[in-house]
Amino acid sequence: MKKLSYALLIFLVLVAATGCTGKKGKNSDAETVAVPDTGFTGIKKYMSGQYVVSEVTFKNGVRDGLMKTFYHGGQLRTTFWYENGLKQDSARWYDPAGKLFRTTPFKNDTVDGIQKQFYKTGKVRAKIGYSKGMRTTFFQEFGQNGKLIGGYPKILVNIKDEYNSKGIYRIALELSDYSTKVNFYKGDFTDGRLDTIQCKHINTVKGKASLVLKKSGVPGPDSVSVIAEIGTSLGNKYLTSKKIDLPYNDLK
Repeated sequence: MKKLSYALLIFLVLVAATGCTGKKGKNSDAETVAVPDTGFTGIKKYMSGQYVVSEVTFKNGVRDGLMKTFYHGGQLRTTFWYENGLKQDSARWYDPAGKLFRTTPFKNDTVDGIQKQFYKTGKVRAKIGYSKGMRTTFFQEFGQNGKLIGGYPKILVNIKDEYNSKGIYRIALELSDYSTKVNFYKGDFTDGRLDTIQCKHINTVKGKASLVLKKSGVPGPDSVSVIAEIGTSLGNKYLTSKKIDLPYNDLK
């Protein structure tokens, strides 16, 4: 009788334990939902010694909202807007006196749109185009009087034809004002953008570059395009291009 009572007690304990697990049979429609740690929500301050260098807004552990950076004097330096960890909208740069001197548009963490620069007076200094993180041909600079600056140099081409003697066609490149602040690329704009992966940089020394095409014996293009990236007096880079017709159909 004691053995029977003891066995019954063990059976009842096992049944109770099974009920407490909350598990159901394999035919049950119940699902287990795991809720992960969502991380910090709020504003964090980052220090460099005794100085606050930035304030970052987080949502569930991800940057989301306004981010500010500061000069050591405490003045606002930059502002960025984040959405789900990515820069969006226009970032702003301020000088230590609190004057806005640049705005840069972002789309999904990539510069895209018209960047603007400003004089201390608040007048627009420059407007520079970007698309998908790359420079476009849109470019405007303004004097402090508000007038549009023009007269940028052009690409000069000097040909040395050694096709018949050496199978070489040399194209020398420089700027019309002989400025040395220039980089040359072989290639053309891609949808109005300077894609430095698609274009080949040409070694440029003191404002001069040389493109050497060789006789290949197989059909080639009837022209070649070059791009000049020119440094301006305001410290920006103006883009221009030139198409050069080729007299031979097998140059590469």
